[in-house]
Amino acid sequence: MSARITHPAGAPPASAAAPLLRVDRLCAWYGRAQVLFDLGLEVRPGEVVALMGRNGAGKSTTIRAIMGLLARCSGSVRFDGREIVGLDPFEIARLGLGWVPEDRRIFTELTVLENLEVGRRPPRPDAPQWSVDRLFALFPNLGEMPSRPGGRMSGGEQQMLSVARTLMGNPRLVLLDEPSEGVAPLIVEQMAEMIASLKGEGLSVLLSEQNLPFAAAVSDRVYVLEQGQVRFEGSVAELDADEEVRSRHLAI
Repeated sequence: MSARITHPAGAPPASAAAPLLRVDRLCAWYGRAQVLFDLGLEVRPGEVVALMGRNGAGKSTTIRAIMGLLARCSGSVRFDGREIVGLDPFEIARLGLGWVPEDRRIFTELTVLENLEVGRRPPRPDAPQWSVDRLFALFPNLGEMPSRPGGRMSGGEQQMLSVARTLMGNPRLVLLDEPSEGVAPLIVEQMAEMIASLKGEGLSVLLSEQNLPFAAAVSDRVYVLEQGQVRFEGSVAELDADEEVRSRHLAI
């Protein structure tokens, strides 16, 4: 993707509705080491929000903390107005919060169709409804290999399958952890198109990402993290205009 920050032409403005996800003063620890410090963010209905920062900035940790995967957290995480800190990950998932982990975690011995069936959940009246046919239309590559075991797929195909399996749960908001990491440029382009399609369905997305052009192309707003704290919050255009923030917190 181009090194210049771009944004989809004609993209609709972010909703002024109440946040679907609201994080306030979130702190988290790995053992005795504190890794998140009073972190706050919001994701509104139908909005794509990016968490950006260098390796170790706290992006994936924030995703995991929201999903209830860390043993020790404090603060507040409200999803659709309900406090979810303290709930188990499966309880959070049942509320309509989907998670696509960085390491994909597909079932390598199961076929594409079998992996999708593992993720199936009943339809939700307030969320897009996904079927195998709809997902194969969104991910044509998967539609060409329904009987292929997950272990015989490329990294990019596995990434697509991981997203598709999460969508089978009919979530209202998807947490995408480093979706462009380690995949070919063509797959990165397809992932960007996929995120745009999800937004068109009214789905909310929170993604952690290091690829600045990719994140900027698909996102409405950006939070830049450094050492477990938010250092910048704003629109893609505001990040584009702030060379100091990009140089200080995003440059390699």
